[in-house]
Amino acid sequence: MVESKETRKLKEKSKSKHSVLFGLGMFGLVGWSVVVPTLLGAFLGVWLDKQFPGKQSWTLTLLLIGLIAGCATAWHWLSREDKDIHKDKEEKNE
Repeated sequence: MVESKETRKLKEKSKSKHSVLFGLGMFGLVGWSVVVPTLLGAFLGVWLDKQFPGKQSWTLTLLLIGLIAGCATAWHWLSREDKDIHKDKEEKNE
């Protein structure tokens, strides 16, 4: 009886970890991880363009660097979460 209750609790706990709200939260986290570095790069680039005018555009350069950094961060978080999900599934099958 106690064992079945414990099994049921563990099953419910694992279900709630990957709910719809969890997915929406992860979606928001990915979005912000891309947007924040991109905007920071753009703002820094605008400031540098005003301070040091020249042929090259610091705004475009730093915007691109921020975008790449944000995408790399999002990719890292998503791949880590994917590994955790697959690890949990393997543990359930054992």
